[in-house]
Amino acid sequence: MSATPTTPPPALRPYLGETAEDVARHELLWHEADAFAAEHIAPRAVHMEAAPGRVERKVAELIAERGWFAVTVPTAFGGLGAGHVAKTILIHRTACVSAAAAAIIQATQIPVGGLLHFGTYEQKCRWLPGVADGSLLLSIAVTEPTAGGHIGGTETTAEREGTHWVITGSKIHIGNSHLAGAHLVVARTAKAGVRTSRALTAFMVETDRQGLTLADHRPGLGLHGFSAGRLDLDHVRVPEENVVGEVGRGLSVAQSSSILYGRPNLAAVSLGIHEQVMATTAHHLKTRSRYRGTLSDLPVLRNRIGDMEARLRAARILAYQSVHLLDHGLPCDTDLINAKYLGHQWAMQSTQDAMELHAAQALDGDYVLQQLWRDIQHTYPPAGTGEVQRIQLAKAALDEDPIQWSEHLTTDTAQPDPSHPS
Repeated sequence: MSATPTTPPPALRPYLGETAEDVARHELLWHEADAFAAEHIAPRAVHMEAAPGRVERKVAELIAERGWFAVTVPTAFGGLGAGHVAKTILIHRTACVSAAAAAIIQATQIPVGGLLHFGTYEQKCRWLPGVADGSLLLSIAVTEPTAGGHIGGTETTAEREGTHWVITGSKIHIGNSHLAGAHLVVARTAKAGVRTSRALTAFMVETDRQGLTLADHRPGLGLHGFSAGRLDLDHVRVPEENVVGEVGRGLSVAQSSSILYGRPNLAAVSLGIHEQVMATTAHHLKTRSRYRGTLSDLPVLRNRIGDMEARLRAARILAYQSVHLLDHGLPCDTDLINAKYLGHQWAMQSTQDAMELHAAQALDGDYVLQQLWRDIQHTYPPAGTGEVQRIQLAKAALDEDPIQWSEHLTTDTAQPDPSHPS
């Protein structure tokens, strides 16, 4: 897929900043992301798609050189300190060219969020500068072979032995598993019968720790070049200083990172795929001859692509509105959840429509729509399936879930710089 430089649609103007300077900064980042995707990602995307058994490392290196893995990391730790709208721009514009490359960008952001909100100042100084200079990528390891994404069913255990913790268990579907130098692992630290909200703990586990085994890369249905593999931990010892957050609060670390980072990240990936689906279909309808005109002249097909355009525009607004609220510290957990849920659902529907509008041409093995169809499947399960999102939306509708990580997290759990006491 080729990259065509664009300008942010006018409908996004309210979400790019209140001042002319803010808007200009976000527009510049938009153009930089488009230019980077055109020059560096588009030429490699073809090879990534053709070699699903290979983990794409060069793209990760190029992204790291630009500091984009640390887009939300404060400048005090070497990051860009640019916020969630900026992060969405980078993932969205990259996904227009390669959803796999966008997945590489977004996967490290989730454990970064865990460190930002729950890590001590010393932990941030230890881990985040490496993310910022590109020498260290991170992953988050929560999902398990038996429990899946049901964190309450976590079977991986961590037992305290003196000044260390010993971790045993397995984790799967770990984004950037083969690129990460350290993993944010959630394990059970309480005895049976303790509530999940107090039973789990998060740990930073370096890839080279004795007893940690990384399974060989296995390609997925889509996102070729992106690794989402398996970690096996056999009595892996980590020191006390590798505990992220309080002992027993691992659920909070995992859930908040998933809501504040995972869901908007996936909404941005879905959005990029959705836009490419739309561009591919519009080009096909405008250039395919039929009778004395083109397919785009046929009312029945105009009706179909009109529906696709409506979904795309709505998904774009949801994706950017939710992270705009997040950047302003406003309660928006449900908006982030909704952006992920509807962003995938609408992109999936438009992709199916596009397959049908292309008829037999869509069945050609090397046609781009097949890649887009495979890739969009990967934005459904992570950070909670559609069923999980609907449960959370129902809680919001019934006023059953008072937690708003987006509003309270920084004041509740963030550890300040000791040189600037609160």
